[in-house]
Amino acid sequence: MRSCQCVNNEPTACQSAVLGQEARDKIHPRIGNREIVGFGINGSASYFDIPEIPFPAIRFKESTGENLALLDKQAADWKTLTLQEKKDLYRISFCQTYAEMHAPTGDWKRIISFFLMSCSLTGWIIIWMKLYVYPPVPHSLTQEWQDAMLEKMIAQRVNPIEGVSSQYDYENERWKN
Repeated sequence: MRSCQCVNNEPTACQSAVLGQEARDKIHPRIGNREIVGFGINGSASYFDIPEIPFPAIRFKESTGENLALLDKQAADWKTLTLQEKKDLYRISFCQTYAEMHAPTGDWKRIISFFLMSCSLTGWIIIWMKLYVYPPVPHSLTQEWQDAMLEKMIAQRVNPIEGVSSQYDYENERWKN
């Protein structure tokens, strides 16, 4: 058995595999009767199906009599095990296979529907604000008003060097090309 170090006089996950049930319950109250089989993520006794970290610290299923008998049977020749027993051995230690972990979940449908509902709600809010919140458009934004203001600026010769009046030919009374 490999040796583990203690940090601040607290046993690590690999030492807790040889502790009694009372000590295990004190150190790892959430894992129940599951066997600690490895280091896991940062040495915590927890189970995660993560492809990047393929070996969780604890087994997926609790140690029942049936599971312990199957684990004892695996110590013998694997050729004597049936296919179902091999699958059951895998499911004792792991919840999902790699294919199941990488299988599409359909979450994209929920994300797209939430996005489209948000866009729809935003559109309805904009329409409501244009109808009931914003004041009416001022009359100075009508085309007739802007044409009249342009004629007035030309008549007053406003900004003759770089502005509107510089683009108007006063002798021929038309716009320059």
